[in-house]
Amino acid sequence: MTEPAGPWPTYKRLLGYARPYRALLALAFVGMAIEAAAGAGFTALMKPIIDDTFDPKNTTIEWKLPLFIVGLFVARGIAGFVTDYSMARAGRSVSRDLRNLLLGKYLRLPGSRFDSETVPSMLTRLGGDTEQVAQAAVDALKVMLSQGLQVIAMFAVMVWTSPRVTLAILLLGPVLAFVMDKVGRRYRSINHRIQEGAAKMLQSAEQSLHGHQEVKIYGAQEAELKRYGDLVQHNLQLSLKVETTRSSASVLVQLMGAIGLAVLLLVAGHEAVQGRLTAGDFVRMMIAMMAIIPSLRQLTNVQSMLQRGVSSANRLFSVLDAPEEADTGTRKLDRAKGEIEFRNITARYAGQQEAALEDISFVARPGTVTAIVGRSGSGKTTLIRLIPRFYTAESGQILLDGHPIEEYPLADLRRQIALVSQGVMLFDDSVAANVAYGEMAGASGEELAAAIQGANAMEFVERLPQGADSPIGENGGRLSGGQRQRLAIARAMLKDAPILILDEATAALDNESERLVQDALQHLMPDRTTLVIAHRLSTIEHADQVLVLDRGRLVEQGTHSELIARGGVYARLHRMQFREPASADNAPDPA
Repeated sequence: MTEPAGPWPTYKRLLGYARPYRALLALAFVGMAIEAAAGAGFTALMKPIIDDTFDPKNTTIEWKLPLFIVGLFVARGIAGFVTDYSMARAGRSVSRDLRNLLLGKYLRLPGSRFDSETVPSMLTRLGGDTEQVAQAAVDALKVMLSQGLQVIAMFAVMVWTSPRVTLAILLLGPVLAFVMDKVGRRYRSINHRIQEGAAKMLQSAEQSLHGHQEVKIYGAQEAELKRYGDLVQHNLQLSLKVETTRSSASVLVQLMGAIGLAVLLLVAGHEAVQGRLTAGDFVRMMIAMMAIIPSLRQLTNVQSMLQRGVSSANRLFSVLDAPEEADTGTRKLDRAKGEIEFRNITARYAGQQEAALEDISFVARPGTVTAIVGRSGSGKTTLIRLIPRFYTAESGQILLDGHPIEEYPLADLRRQIALVSQGVMLFDDSVAANVAYGEMAGASGEELAAAIQGANAMEFVERLPQGADSPIGENGGRLSGGQRQRLAIARAMLKDAPILILDEATAALDNESERLVQDALQHLMPDRTTLVIAHRLSTIEHADQVLVLDRGRLVEQGTHSELIARGGVYARLHRMQFREPASADNAPDPA
């Protein structure tokens, strides 16, 4: 586990995100100063209230003092409202800004980041961590400033009343500073572990709920409950440690406050005997001391909020500081011809000794279909992920229209590619919004209708309650698998990119849905450079070339008929899929 960074450098950086709201913070500070001054003013009035009001020689009632006290509390109330509103608005704004920054950063990170960090962990950072950070950046700042000003104001009243008594009480200061330092260190250590545990809890729950069918069919409810329960119990124990630390520190602060009051009584009694302290002075000192104790307690308790925020900030900054996708290309590209060439490409996933692809070379020309086949784990998906630069090759070159793809800006490169995969990603929006997605959002109604029609999707879209404006639910949950695939094809048709990648687009469909999707693909594929990862070999018999991968190597290349005649890996895969007997040429020689 990475040791959490020290609190103050992190907190200083964190406060930088509140800089755009410094006007709000300044207004809040003014409000806090007025609150502290009003509290100190009321405490200072204790001397005339006690000494004059209860003086036997005084025979008149003074009305100015009560009215002044009412005015002080009205001013304090208004200042408190201004403080609370200004700090809340600044804090929530910081939280919003960090969420936007973090999601934008995730969308700019390379694909390897999504292999090393789970989506539930990302959601924890986007949700819980950003909220904790907002509390640390602004809410904790509010407590520290308001209570700090309260302590300073009351301390000033005490010094003004009796410097000697105040000096005696100050001897407790080093002990209090020591306790708060120890508390802060413990908070920081425990809260870092709590945040990591929260991400693991969310991941465990997400896996159980997402795979609820498998959990039920294999009778794994108890096992999943135990795994989640262990994580929850660990998190509970850590949370109790935080509360124990907070409560212990609070008790110590109150104990030192009680000792301070005892010292006040002893020293103040001595000063009164010497004629240097009146009854009003004593009450003023007592009230000031009593006001300082809860403020010190809150300053101790704010350590928990502050350290949770600092731990969360370290988790956020580890993402915000991560290197983004390399995007240094300067060669502009409006529309590519579509010729793709792999030259001796070797690719390896981070932390893996064995290469995912090794020394791959081929050319896919415009207007042709290149099929990529092979057993599971042979490197098919890795190969197509290299083309839009979701991953970067370890060695070799990928060329588009004769130029290395690194020379093109990422946005220009990816604008040339349309993708239809087995796991279609649809959003909780309308049919139209899912087809005219991203840069295609400005498409006309005619273009949208043509794409839906070309993808054989109009037959079910027009039956929906609101047609193309009908919502389809999260990830298209209100549609069948074949319908979702046809919407993905409509999206690719609307994009009209020169390169089309089909990643097992029909692997999970029934025969009728596959027929409709295949027919839609026939409308989509002409005049493009098409790369097809095929699970069903019957769908690629008319491909212009077939690449056969095995353990990351290109072991065969040719047309369907050439590879069948060769009797190699592709022919064996074909026989296994269709249960064909070995040909006479491959039969063993008679004895």
